[in-house]
Amino acid sequence: MSETAVSDTRNIVLLGHTGSGKTTLVDALAFKMGINDRLGSVDDGTSVSDYTDEERERKTSIYCSTFNAEYKSNGSATHIFYTDTPGYADFYGQVVAASSVSDAALIVVDAHSGIQVGSNRGWNLCEKEGKARGIVITGLDRENTDAAAALQKIQDTWGARCVPVNLPAADGTIIDLLGKNIPDDLAAQVEEIKGSLLELAAETDDTLIEKFLAGEELTAEEISAGLRNAVATGGLVPVFFCAPLKGQGLEQLLDGVSRLLPSPAEVDRKDADGKPIDAAADGPLAGLVWRSVNDPFIGQLTFVRIFGGTLKGDGETFNATKGAKERLGACLSINGKNQDNVAAATPGQIVALAKLKHTGVNDVICAAGAEIHLASIAFPSPATSFSVRAKSKADDDKIGTALHRLTEEDPTIRIEHNNETHEMVLSGLGDVHLEVAVDKMRKRSHVEVLLDTPKVPYRETVTGMGEGHYRHRKQSGGRGQYGEVFLRVEPRDPSDEEWFVNAIVGGAIPGNFVPAVQKGVVEGTQRGAVAGYPVVNLKVTVYDGSYHDVDSSEIAFKIAGSRALREGMSKAKPVLLEPIMKVEVSIPDQFLGDINGDLNHKRGRILGMGSDVGLQVIQAEVPVSELFRYGAELRSITGGQGSFTMEFSRYDVVPSNLTAKIVAEAEKHEEED
Repeated sequence: MSETAVSDTRNIVLLGHTGSGKTTLVDALAFKMGINDRLGSVDDGTSVSDYTDEERERKTSIYCSTFNAEYKSNGSATHIFYTDTPGYADFYGQVVAASSVSDAALIVVDAHSGIQVGSNRGWNLCEKEGKARGIVITGLDRENTDAAAALQKIQDTWGARCVPVNLPAADGTIIDLLGKNIPDDLAAQVEEIKGSLLELAAETDDTLIEKFLAGEELTAEEISAGLRNAVATGGLVPVFFCAPLKGQGLEQLLDGVSRLLPSPAEVDRKDADGKPIDAAADGPLAGLVWRSVNDPFIGQLTFVRIFGGTLKGDGETFNATKGAKERLGACLSINGKNQDNVAAATPGQIVALAKLKHTGVNDVICAAGAEIHLASIAFPSPATSFSVRAKSKADDDKIGTALHRLTEEDPTIRIEHNNETHEMVLSGLGDVHLEVAVDKMRKRSHVEVLLDTPKVPYRETVTGMGEGHYRHRKQSGGRGQYGEVFLRVEPRDPSDEEWFVNAIVGGAIPGNFVPAVQKGVVEGTQRGAVAGYPVVNLKVTVYDGSYHDVDSSEIAFKIAGSRALREGMSKAKPVLLEPIMKVEVSIPDQFLGDINGDLNHKRGRILGMGSDVGLQVIQAEVPVSELFRYGAELRSITGGQGSFTMEFSRYDVVPSNLTAKIVAEAEKHEEED
């Protein structure tokens, strides 16, 4: 594998909506390239890509699967690495990781279903990354499929730069437009498309465009080079028609990947400091860990994409991110669930390393002593959260280790210990994402957990001014306790750093007791006067008090300060605050009214609306308490065609009609505790 020249290596990622035929295409390519000795099937559970128990049970891709093989055509050989990705929105983190380490993409669109949310998501990801891409129209082997209509929809949505390089003929075969033996019924259409391709090829070079405009014929080499440049710069997005189950169009697709998509040496990659990465096999070693898998037989497998230099097995390498040396065993070439030892890996190639001690996702592998920093993969933020607890005492002892293993394998899963609500919160990209994670814990770590709706981390504040007073006096034989505090409570602007003001005059409270008063006030802010939630944006002024020469103490003034604060808050128009999330919902046009109505029902405030490649995008602010089940609700409303992201925006006042209910629930939980 390492003997392949970098110029003859291709590394591509397959993107698309769930059900678009990506995995069926991968199975067909694996059979065509000799990776598998039979054609796998998702429905039969024999797919080389969807091979895990979770994927077989759900009949959908959940994890990335990487394959590689040499493809020979017209006397030349190209080593192609390709990665199948999930189309389901809950597993988008896998898509982002695989795309980050690929040089080009194939966006798979089903001819019958057309462009869907996942298709647009893949296109937008390529646009964001400036990635060369092609489009594969599948599903031609299904009845009542209109190939011409599918192509027209793609061009209407993504632009005229999407130009076919092959076409389905009336007899079901697929014709190479740049080849010979064009059927008579396609001759006129082929001639028109060829003209578009030649013009796009010529536009990439001043000499070629002059030659083209002068009516001179371009050579085959000039056309090939021009088309390749057009794809690399985004001026051309080649469209391939393919019928995977019938084996039609596969050779043309593989030829197109070899001829039109860029090699690692042709992709302009820079490190985190903006310096070019030398994509030569004899250059400095630079590799990025993009995936980590716990293999049931081998143990931890760390997937590395090589960007520069050569990684050799059975040696030593350096983790530049952690500053630690790593002893390597064998480099493993990956084809789905199968692994083979290889001597080394060069730029563009993906290998797996077993049982590394210090290395995880987003770590950089380089030569010992080198200082190489690569841009980290920006994984999407969680959109769904559940509180999680062990089902039994035995599971309670193992839950920490099991959750840690989950986060090692999947960076889009987050674990947080919420000190306010005293819950462990498990967060992910959707409810299905977390269901799969919990199922994995049960099967692999033998830990069963219970999921529930998390408690909302409310806050409290005041909207007016209030006076507080408390005299703490206690006499129980011997030395007593005495401390009296008068204070004023009012709202504080968050930009005002001074929140505690000592306005004592005349020594009403001795200076050595003022810090104790402040400690009592701080302690009091941990449990507010409305429902016992932490208090924020509060200004407290201590202006009077009294003391006793013998009985006064720090503990007395601490208690007096805390109790005086509670009284002051109760008179200062206290309110409950709830976290507000900024939400962005992407949906097809037909669901716009339903989603707007649903967001309004959830006390959402619409901030704006726009469009993004055939989708409507709604931006809104919604209380987090209304969003815990939103992933499932959105999927139900849109039939799985909607997606959303959210991030924390601010805290805002809870409506008075809901405050009483929240207070009652807080009192109930306090009684239970």
